[in-house]
Amino acid sequence: MTGSPVASRVVSEGVATAYLDWGGDGPPLILLHPNGFCAGLYDPLARRLVDRCRVVGVDLRGHGASDDLTAVDELGNDLAARDVLAVADHLEFDRFSVLGVSFGGAVGIEAAAAAPDRIAALLLCEAIAIDPDSARPHPFGDGDGDGDGDGDHPLAVGARRRRDVWDDREEVLASYGSRPPLDALDPEALAGYVRWGFRDRDDGRVELACRPETEANIFGRTRSHGPLEAFEALRRVTCPVAVMAGARTDLDPGWFVDQAAAVGVDLQVLDGGHFVLFEDTEQAVDLVDRNLRTLGILL
Repeated sequence: MTGSPVASRVVSEGVATAYLDWGGDGPPLILLHPNGFCAGLYDPLARRLVDRCRVVGVDLRGHGASDDLTAVDELGNDLAARDVLAVADHLEFDRFSVLGVSFGGAVGIEAAAAAPDRIAALLLCEAIAIDPDSARPHPFGDGDGDGDGDGDHPLAVGARRRRDVWDDREEVLASYGSRPPLDALDPEALAGYVRWGFRDRDDGRVELACRPETEANIFGRTRSHGPLEAFEALRRVTCPVAVMAGARTDLDPGWFVDQAAAVGVDLQVLDGGHFVLFEDTEQAVDLVDRNLRTLGILL
């Protein structure tokens, strides 16, 4: 395994996007994280993939060391996808694969639809992309009908209530590691999130790098590309795609069935919850390796 990644930033369209580069000599693989987290969540998985891929994780806009952005109109999946492509440009990746979990999966879909000649393969795990033609109700969007994206979405409400400032990272680790859903994470993945997903304050304490309002507005947005638009973009994706979901997901499993049907593949049901890819790192390594080989990226 490699050691700590190199942290860098690239500015495009006036927005600075941060990324972690673990290195590696194989085909490029870009990792996209769930809402509220950061690229560092992938640290144990990324370190175990560098013997087969050049591995880079992007801090999606408003997250990690990327610029703080909180306005609903700045947080669409399509805008985040442009940031991802800017990182790929900076690193001179002509073609690359994308692994996206949850919110990161939706952003990966938008990137694959926007740059079909550049995305070699797309691995989706619990991607937040919902078929607008489905009769299934969904909790994403504006709950109060005023169009500002701040409705009563339960995850948005919860995000705004998150504790923002902590005494130190050790306190964060002890708290997050003792209660669901983060107590199910591989301790190395949780440690990577706490290392890179919090920033030091002048008063000696630490605070969330992703502002609670950013996380909330991504969950509740209606005026920019969200889950419904991501599913429509999935219909336009032309690269090979794998679709995965946790057997114990707390989301609607029908979303992932619809995604697999849209791209004509079998849904891969994994042993775990919504954050299954970060719960068992060895399982995740095997999944990524097997899917990249099946899709023709690795020999």
